[in-house]
Amino acid sequence: MTTPQKPSSTSPASTLFTKAKKKPARILVVEDEAITAADLQDRLGALGYEISGWATSGEEAIELARADKPDLALMDIMLRGKMNGIEAARILRSELAVPVIFLTANSNDAVLDKAKASEPFAYLLKPFEERQLRTNIEMALYKNKMEQEREELIRQLQDALAKVKTLSGLLPICAWCKDVRDDEGYWLRVEKYVEKNSAAKFSHSLCPSCAEKHFNTSATGSEGNSSKESDSAEEGEIAFQFWPNNPTKK
Repeated sequence: MTTPQKPSSTSPASTLFTKAKKKPARILVVEDEAITAADLQDRLGALGYEISGWATSGEEAIELARADKPDLALMDIMLRGKMNGIEAARILRSELAVPVIFLTANSNDAVLDKAKASEPFAYLLKPFEERQLRTNIEMALYKNKMEQEREELIRQLQDALAKVKTLSGLLPICAWCKDVRDDEGYWLRVEKYVEKNSAAKFSHSLCPSCAEKHFNTSATGSEGNSSKESDSAEEGEIAFQFWPNNPTKK
């Protein structure tokens, strides 16, 4: 007689930090032999997997997978109906991204070559041991997870590249004030337009020619009557700065 066990005295705090139990993989069994299918489902349950459904034809397998997407499908190649397991596996992979493991008693090279075209994750010959079954299932689940993560990374990179702005083509620019017209018809300062359509940023200062022309100050800091500003500037620069926001411009 089994001795009753006392209730656990685990505190709420320790329960909160207890690692969540891994959710079992959900597997679709596609097998037209009832006895074989029942035995396979029992073995999968003993290994800790969950059965998402049982199909006896390729058409039924696709219907079940579309209604309730499994994590993996165990597929017999020779099935009832017009669609064999190879064609069903191809649709499961291309449309639903469901990994497929073929289970078959047929070791014919021609059949194997056709099966390769559907990109199965494994090919097990009947009869097989539970250790082989578990190893191939775990490897297929892992490979499929890596593929999904890689595709997501590629999508993220493509989105990032699509958001990168580049300047190209003919730009409408005013011959007098040098403002540039954007795609919405607004006229912007050149620096504002470039900042809006690229990752470039501007810092405003004076070139030596403009410093001498407009402020009678040379690039070395010499001035006709006073050198107070030039004394505070480094050699080759001028202690003057234009701010980018001009109230008369957008």
